[in-house]
Amino acid sequence: MAALIFACAAFLFLVNACNNNENNNTDATETGVKTNEDSVKKIVERGKYLAYHVALCIDCHSERDFSQFSGPLKEGTEGMGGAVFGKELGIPGVVYSKNITSDTVNGIGKWTDAEIERVITRGITKNGDTLFPIMPYAQYNGMSKDDIKSIIAFIRTLKPNANKVPDRKLAIPMAMAYPPLRSSSPDNNVKPDVSDIVKYGAYVMSSAACMDCHTPMEKGQFVMPKYMAGGRMFDIGLFKVVSANITPDSTTGIGSWTEEKFLERFKHYRDAASYKTNPGKLNSLMPWVMYAGMDDFDIKAIYRYLRTIPAVNNKVETHPN
Repeated sequence: MAALIFACAAFLFLVNACNNNENNNTDATETGVKTNEDSVKKIVERGKYLAYHVALCIDCHSERDFSQFSGPLKEGTEGMGGAVFGKELGIPGVVYSKNITSDTVNGIGKWTDAEIERVITRGITKNGDTLFPIMPYAQYNGMSKDDIKSIIAFIRTLKPNANKVPDRKLAIPMAMAYPPLRSSSPDNNVKPDVSDIVKYGAYVMSSAACMDCHTPMEKGQFVMPKYMAGGRMFDIGLFKVVSANITPDSTTGIGSWTEEKFLERFKHYRDAASYKTNPGKLNSLMPWVMYAGMDDFDIKAIYRYLRTIPAVNNKVETHPN
């Protein structure tokens, strides 16, 4: 009798153990799926943040409305490409931003992640063509692999748009315009820890390609002794604007600016009332509305980095006649 009771007890123990294992496995599976979904969601959100407010992929690859201050994005044009870049930006000819939506004919719907990564970080397209460096791949080349993957994940979510972009027309061979890249192996790039705010700020600013507008160029090359000293003229027909000196020079740059003033300059454009007007010839090519969505900490980090670069005395008139 005792043996029978023991056998029954052992059987019930095994049944309960199996049931518990099944329940635990179910919970683990559900948790794993949820965790994976949350992870993917975070990656896409990070990519959207970078594409809209730091690297500004959506700025150049969409249409902007320059009847309003700083040309905010025209809704519904996200990623369709077709923006024109010509001699007013120092380009020897004319190039057009590409369609980066998932359209399989005129967009990048048939591109692999590796092909998209290559064009972002090296400027080389799926068919082996090389982009003119108005696309700042020389700067994106320094971004971490995780951030690049995040941008790709977000771009994949853009609605397909059949917009067909014209072919570029350059007066020089692309080999003459290919820039030096920041990293020989982007796969090894790492985003600096935020605890080193200056180094992190340099990373964010490079990802935002600030140098491309705020450093003057001569014969297609950046004048590095005037790094971030402004002075680049942009004449888009509707208005002329010259990039500002953002070095810590106290007379002609932002040396007298506090961190709070620098931050507020961006935060101001988070309010639609600040840009929903037509300033005419006092407009700006600087995409303030998109940069305004940058995280406060990232903006402050950029400021901290800018305080460490050489001050350059370079007086700039931002809106010449």
